[in-house]
Amino acid sequence: MRYRTIGSDPKTRREVSVLSLGAMLFGTVTDEETSFAILDRYVEAGGTFIDTSDNYAFWINGTQGGESEALLGRWRRSRGIGDEIVIATKLGARPLAPGNSYIDNPEGLSAKAIRAAAEGSRERLGVPKLDLLYAHIEDPTVPLGETVEALADLVAEGTVGLLGASNHWTWRLERARSLAAGAGLPGYEILQYQHSYLRRRADLPGQLSPDGDQGATGGDLLSYLRAEPSLTLVAYSPLLKGSYVREDKPLGPEFDHAGTPTRLAALRSVAEETGATVNQVVISWLIDADIPSIPLVGCSSVAQLNENLAAVDLRLTPDQRARLDAAY
Repeated sequence: MRYRTIGSDPKTRREVSVLSLGAMLFGTVTDEETSFAILDRYVEAGGTFIDTSDNYAFWINGTQGGESEALLGRWRRSRGIGDEIVIATKLGARPLAPGNSYIDNPEGLSAKAIRAAAEGSRERLGVPKLDLLYAHIEDPTVPLGETVEALADLVAEGTVGLLGASNHWTWRLERARSLAAGAGLPGYEILQYQHSYLRRRADLPGQLSPDGDQGATGGDLLSYLRAEPSLTLVAYSPLLKGSYVREDKPLGPEFDHAGTPTRLAALRSVAEETGATVNQVVISWLIDADIPSIPLVGCSSVAQLNENLAAVDLRLTPDQRARLDAAY
């Protein structure tokens, strides 16, 4: 396994594995025995960075979510896991009532909601401190200053370590970080966005905005990361839910543009040269990219996890990487 440091403050920064394990469906679609086996194998291989949320997976059984956090709590207790494993969770998108969703009835990012959600996550995970806490989605109904101060209060109290954001417009990230810096408060340092080798269209509306998908990595976010190298990009859905390799998982309309076939051809060519799978080439490309990221992979079996773990040791040649980067 390889590792990198996330966060800049010596008091809160952590060293984590360059491959993160997503626990979204653990405890619902992926049963407890299989989930425990995947988690055990990940730790055995040196993995130290697990991701969940307080709303996972509300859409499976019509709940408010929390099943994934609760399973991780049971796994931690049964294995004697301590703070050597960094568990990241998120708040703000948990439905306020079963049968609702983050689209029409989310908990939001008010000071009251943040405190209650963080306490709920700590209880389900069975931890005194949340290693990394993300603002899961934007809350335009609450002043950014209120959100920034509420999150900083949790850091000051010692119940949260690092702060991050997911699915925010880049300008909202910068505004929140500027407010925090101006007040001498900790701000967002870890950014979790959908990011992969294939580039997405930017002209389609998103679930939460007619202007596009706040969760998709675009040129504005990449430019921001290039200018702010202390920030960390965590890339969720890097394998596009199996669409690189599974015929029953076709690419969606967001990838319907002229550049997709060219990049797919380059990807398959490099995979053939290396003897690796297409998915492994994608993961390797992300880890060592010009703007590096930490791929966040979801697995439903130990075999899938093993394939992803092997990608950490795959080192593309400068020529292979140049060809992948130049394909449009």
